[in-house]
Amino acid sequence: MSIDFSNDPHRRLNILTGEWVLVSPHRTKRPWQGKVEQLPSDQRPDYDPTCYLCPGNERAGGAQNPEYTSTYVFKNDFAALLDDSTEATFDQGLMKAKGETGLCKVICFSPNHSLTIPEMGTEELGQVVATWIKEYQILGAMDHINHIQIFENKGAMMGCSNPHPHGQIWSQSSIPEVTAKKTSNQAKYYTQHGRSMLGDYLEQELESGERKVCENEHFLALVPFWAIWPYETMILPKRHMQHIAQMNDQEKKAFASILKELTIRMDNIFNCSFPYSSGIHQAPTDGQSHEAWHWHMSFYPPLLRSATVKKFMVGYEMFANPQRDISAEQAAQQLRNVSNVHYKVRH
Repeated sequence: MSIDFSNDPHRRLNILTGEWVLVSPHRTKRPWQGKVEQLPSDQRPDYDPTCYLCPGNERAGGAQNPEYTSTYVFKNDFAALLDDSTEATFDQGLMKAKGETGLCKVICFSPNHSLTIPEMGTEELGQVVATWIKEYQILGAMDHINHIQIFENKGAMMGCSNPHPHGQIWSQSSIPEVTAKKTSNQAKYYTQHGRSMLGDYLEQELESGERKVCENEHFLALVPFWAIWPYETMILPKRHMQHIAQMNDQEKKAFASILKELTIRMDNIFNCSFPYSSGIHQAPTDGQSHEAWHWHMSFYPPLLRSATVKKFMVGYEMFANPQRDISAEQAAQQLRNVSNVHYKVRH
């Protein structure tokens, strides 16, 4: 007897982390009587004199931004990690701690306060990609930096305190739990098969087509089989690369292009500026070869049924394991079916 992915409750394995997600697709048939909120306006000026990220403005920490005209990177004024902090250890019975050093940066994607990634031009996004690569190389060359996390929190729903288009880069001495799990599981597969695990997974997804959202010559965007968030997506390079600095010029352009198309499709699901947390996972910078690593970019959006209805990790998910109602196949189909032209056309 086979599983009916559209109706039968079942669990799916995340091959990267080794963790499971419970899928309950039959629950999408139930009526919704939850909270509905009014949409905030997403109309913003090109320049906001009160914004601490706009060109020429004073930041919250007191420093002043230059009149930048492209991407702009600066050391986070309120960094979660400090380059000169202690690495001392604390060990008293069952209470253990270790000092952590690192360096945090902010990257402004554009000087234009009103834009988001799907509204930026492909050439502008190419400059963002080039900046990500440059920072990965600069930070990764530091002896005490073993992991670099490039990410963006988009929208107030995701806790973003400033709507100016920007992301962050946190680099640190230790390798975080999720990256450590992905490193281990990819290495095991590579040792056993001599091939990239995500490369083989990509081939399966291309053959199936059920979870594909969009693709170009060098990249595939899809809803991963093990997705937790309703419209969770992943961008995968078709060539096996350990990190973003290995992209050639054609791949950099293709990455910028699929980044724009995917985020446009997200916005068009509910005709709103789609909130999400996105992050690039790639090989640690600890001096090891990490030949098994296959870098990828993931998007975790919280919206479920409309522009105002969020999915929360509560109840069973907090005490057992993640659960989703809409299947990965249903989510991918919706993303494929929406327009790849932004709902809010700019003139």
